[in-house]
Amino acid sequence: MNQLQQRQSGFTLVEIAIVLVIIGLLLGGVLKGQELINSAKVKNMVGDFRTVSSMVYGYQDRFKAFPGDQTQAQLDLALGAGVATACTPAAAGLCAQNNGRIDGAWNAGGAGTGVATDESSVFWQHTRLANLATGATALNSVNFRPRNADGGFIGIESGISPLGAAAPYIANMRGSFFICSAGILGRYVRQIDSTMDDGLTDSGSVQAVLDGSARGTAPVATNAIVDGSQYTVCAAY
Repeated sequence: MNQLQQRQSGFTLVEIAIVLVIIGLLLGGVLKGQELINSAKVKNMVGDFRTVSSMVYGYQDRFKAFPGDQTQAQLDLALGAGVATACTPAAAGLCAQNNGRIDGAWNAGGAGTGVATDESSVFWQHTRLANLATGATALNSVNFRPRNADGGFIGIESGISPLGAAAPYIANMRGSFFICSAGILGRYVRQIDSTMDDGLTDSGSVQAVLDGSARGTAPVATNAIVDGSQYTVCAAY
């Protein structure tokens, strides 16, 4: 008497090996894709620092002054009558015209808007009107303040203190002006510093502090940078 043979269904070792290889390739592709995205972000952020510094030098070359540091009469002559907004009112450390500095705080302004009380804010309007940068020229525009690839604000200043004296945002940094970029994840901070400076986030011309730090805070050491935390990176020029 013939008995029906029941065949067990399942995957062979070869089939399982093929599936594992495919999964490995897919994971490798995802990881490589993420690496490329991260590298593109770092390149974009590094480009922000270099572009803003070029804007300063380009404006100086054309108008013999820092953007944001001119009087209304000088702006009318340079950019057209009534086109640009001069920094007012005069205030030590915020708005002292023709002193060869970009006065005010790098993060001056509201949620994306600009203010006329800090040279560091009207800076963006003046460079855009001079065709050195693109973006909104109205101070009350919600998109007035530029942002980096992670959505953090970018700003510039020559440094201030409560008494109006020169004092950088990050303690003991030295330079004629400082470009700062906020909301940068720790995993990018180290790469930015390695690309632009000495790879040490608490020394040299590129340094970092935690987002929201008070003015004059000491920089964070490289080995204390946390990948998932957000930092403000400043570059001195």
